[in-house]
Amino acid sequence: MDICLSFDNGPEPEATPGVLDVLARRRIPALFFVIGEKLRAPSGRALAERVRDAGHVIGNHTLTHGAPLGRRSAAEALREISETEALLGDLAAPERYFRPNGGGGALGAHLLNGAAARHLMAQRATLVLWNDVPGDFRDAEGWPATAHAMLRAAQEPVMLVLHDLPNGAMRHLDRFLGEVLDQGWRFHADPPPSSVPLRRGVPGLLPSRLLLLLPFLPQLSAHRIEIRHFSNVPLHNY
Repeated sequence: MDICLSFDNGPEPEATPGVLDVLARRRIPALFFVIGEKLRAPSGRALAERVRDAGHVIGNHTLTHGAPLGRRSAAEALREISETEALLGDLAAPERYFRPNGGGGALGAHLLNGAAARHLMAQRATLVLWNDVPGDFRDAEGWPATAHAMLRAAQEPVMLVLHDLPNGAMRHLDRFLGEVLDQGWRFHADPPPSSVPLRRGVPGLLPSRLLLLLPFLPQLSAHRIEIRHFSNVPLHNY
């Protein structure tokens, strides 16, 4: 089975360098969704440059990681996205990856409002969601067991979300990745289609039950959104 590994909420000087060292040792590519405000300081931008220079992909994870964009005004949501785009500059991936903050990993209408969705489409952005969030940000010790349970239950390629935060959780990263590799998982830097509702501005394929959780999707475009039916795909980790 395939897995795409991502890290949200960095860069953090006490966590991101160690994550990069582990990924280099394991030869695993990853996506890093960064918070725009953390790029304002020279040290933050230098860390993001190190991420890029290591061959990883950098995406936009809003300016402040405050209230989810679906609960913001149109102007606030556009500022969260566009100011981070400007701060990223040439650090951003050609795909213009964007991941909204979900407030604990939940998927739903709170992720985007209509203005944000239309902006992403106009900018030909790629919207990357998730299907495995083991909660390393709140359970620094127990998240590997949670992640393993989620992987055992997976019935489609996994979009795994971890966080390069200074809470101690990443000290378990090397052992966890070694165990996952030993189980035969293959790591790729391309997010699985079932977690990408919008790719370069064009709506993609999603499980029908997931569409019900994301009512902002019809606002993306007049294009027809094709639906795949995964009748037995669990939503426990969404």
